[in-house]
Parts: sequence; C-alpha cells; structure tokens
Amino acid sequence: MFSWDDSPDLNITPLVDVMLVLMAILMVTAPTITFQEQIELPQGSKTVKVTKPQTLTIRMDKNQKIYLKNDTYSLETFADDFVNQSVKYNKNAEVYIHADERLQYKNVMYLLKSVKAAGFEKVSLITE
Repeated sequence: MFSWDDSPDLNITPLVDVMLVLMAILMVTAPTITFQEQIELPQGSKTVKVTKPQTLTIRMDKNQKIYLKNDTYSLETFADDFVNQSVKYNKNAEVYIHADERLQYKNVMYLLKSVKAAGFEKVSLITE
C-alpha cells in the first residue's frame, strides 16, 4: 500500500548504465561519420611542375678508361669524342665525375677541363 508520507528512494543505476552505453556507442560511431558538403576549391596558379634535374655520370678507372653511359673512351681521345657526344645532352645537366683514387691529379683535371670545355657548367668530382 502506498502512503504519501513515505519518502521514495531513487534508483539511478539503470539510468547511468543506459547513458554509459549510449556514450560508448557515440564515441565509436562519431569518427566514422563523414559529411558530404559541397565545397568549391579555388583555382591554383598554372605553374610548371618541378622536374628532376638531368644528371650525367662520367667514370674513369685506374687504366684511364673513361665510361659515359654505355660508351668507353680513352683519355687521349676523350676531349674530342665528348665534344661530339655533348650535343645529345642538355648543357644545364649536372655532371658527376667518378675517378679512381690511384689516378694522377693531372689526368683527373684534364677530364674535368674537357667536360667544362664542352659547355657544361655544373661539374662535380665525387668522393666517398
């Protein structure tokens, strides 16, 4: 029997359980919600794409044989042959010279001078 003088006890445990379950569901599903808003992006500038600079690698072994791509040259004829071959390459290309450490200094400098004389400005000697 119910009497108005009794003070009812509030049991909020089921309410807290339901709210925690709803919060867990919201936390799991919220990151996966994507909004499909129509956005018009501004037009970018019409710039040229950055291209990788061309490189040319020249190798000289201890026997003074010079290798340029798949071709082999001797040190004596390299200057003339390279001038003839240089028309195929871009003069702004970076040239890397790999020379054996047992070579004489004058031979490496002759190779460097020959490449610069053909019109290449960006020439580097590669070391380890």
